[in-house]
Amino acid sequence: MTGEALSEQGAHTLMVQGTTSDAGKSTLVAGLCRVLRRRGIAVAPFKPQNMALNSAVTAEGGEIGRAQAVQAQACGLAPHVDMNPVLLKPCSDTGAQVIIHGRAVDNMEAASYHDYKAVAWQAVADSHQRLTTQYCAVLVEGAGSPAEINLRDRDIANMGFAERVDCPVILIADIDRGGVFAHLVGTLELLSPSEQARIKGFVINRFRGDIELLKPGLDWLEQRTGKPVLGVLPYLHGLHLEAEDAVATAESVEKSADALNIVVPVLPHISNHTDFDPLRLHPQVRINFVGPDQAKPPADLLILPGSKSVRSDLDWLREQGWEGYLKRHLRYGGRVLGICGGYQMLGEWVDDPLGIEGPIGSSPGLDLLPLSSELKPEKILRNSSGQLFLGGRQVPIRGYEIHCGVSQTASDAPSLLALEQGLDGTLSEDGQVAGCYLHGLFEQPEACAAFLHWAGLDQAPGIDYVAIREAGIERLADTLEQHLDLDAVLALLGLDEGGGR
Repeated sequence: MTGEALSEQGAHTLMVQGTTSDAGKSTLVAGLCRVLRRRGIAVAPFKPQNMALNSAVTAEGGEIGRAQAVQAQACGLAPHVDMNPVLLKPCSDTGAQVIIHGRAVDNMEAASYHDYKAVAWQAVADSHQRLTTQYCAVLVEGAGSPAEINLRDRDIANMGFAERVDCPVILIADIDRGGVFAHLVGTLELLSPSEQARIKGFVINRFRGDIELLKPGLDWLEQRTGKPVLGVLPYLHGLHLEAEDAVATAESVEKSADALNIVVPVLPHISNHTDFDPLRLHPQVRINFVGPDQAKPPADLLILPGSKSVRSDLDWLREQGWEGYLKRHLRYGGRVLGICGGYQMLGEWVDDPLGIEGPIGSSPGLDLLPLSSELKPEKILRNSSGQLFLGGRQVPIRGYEIHCGVSQTASDAPSLLALEQGLDGTLSEDGQVAGCYLHGLFEQPEACAAFLHWAGLDQAPGIDYVAIREAGIERLADTLEQHLDLDAVLALLGLDEGGGR
């Protein structure tokens, strides 16, 4: 694609960059997507390059960042691989699995990926062009900060993208962290003159307090930089949107005194921990995320989550004393559930004969379920639905699969799920241990209630997680309508109030 073509396509593209990770980029893009949709503007989200272990499966069987799936929902669209053409899933401190247009191409060390960026850029350019031919507006989310000097060469995630497609940029900063004016001015100072000119305004996120006390600082910022503050967004207590990567450990709602206690080990390579969001939002569930060297509290249910490096995380579990904790937990009648990588850990062996997730070899599992797993080069990516069989109940369930492993179970072992493509999951003979490959187990009310009943909660109504997520998007859009200069945003997109050009 030529530079001229990119510049022409960029006419209805607007990018949101942040001064830091978790400044509010994903949230602002999701809210703007819903605001534009309310105005009848055909809008799509886009993130050129994402690094996250939370991912979603698209209808065509590709893999993208979870945040872009939420932003697609805000647009009223099904997630598509063009919304996140490059996804990096870390598998070590220096390496990651590289996913292009929804498909894993290789595991690369950081230096190798730096050389690969020319190929990755072409995927970004192709996806952006397709979106700009289908939609009236494309809202782009940056990654991390554009002021990371060491990453500017061949950048495709922040200003490198904005410069090549010639799109305007909004810079957002989180005032709740402190130092918001230093973040904004410092970021601006570290950009080149052309990049500085590309930033058309600032947004200050998560403000709590008296806005009148903030105004002198806003006036100074505008005078110092010559750029407008487009909005000051209030801190939205209790807002729920799925996290892009960081594990959300804070409780989201008040818990009842007799709440079910769930414990989740925070594995070094934990993946798709958004599985637990419905449980965090449930008033009768208290969930404890336990990190390295932290005390392990008593539990009614222990859940082993997904993992990007199963054998490595299994070693970590043993080093941290979880194997002994599991045995005591089961001896006193507790329940254990494994999801995806956690399911593989519960079996007898995990084999990686090709070195898919690390060194070639085999690891003994926790030997709590009659199955053995082998990692394969072809990743299984699909949305699935069917029936859950648990605790004498049969209820509908829906979710998604993202895994490289294939598990062989004992022929007489009862299955946990009957899905469209076949049986999945296993239940132990004594009924205390269960596991499966399906993510999203708790998102449908009936399935969530069945799992909680099995874990010991007698009266366990499910919650409508999909409705909660939708309500969060609506609340966010309402906030932007009130606190953001939307006329200025539409002007940056080259659109008028009616969506015209």
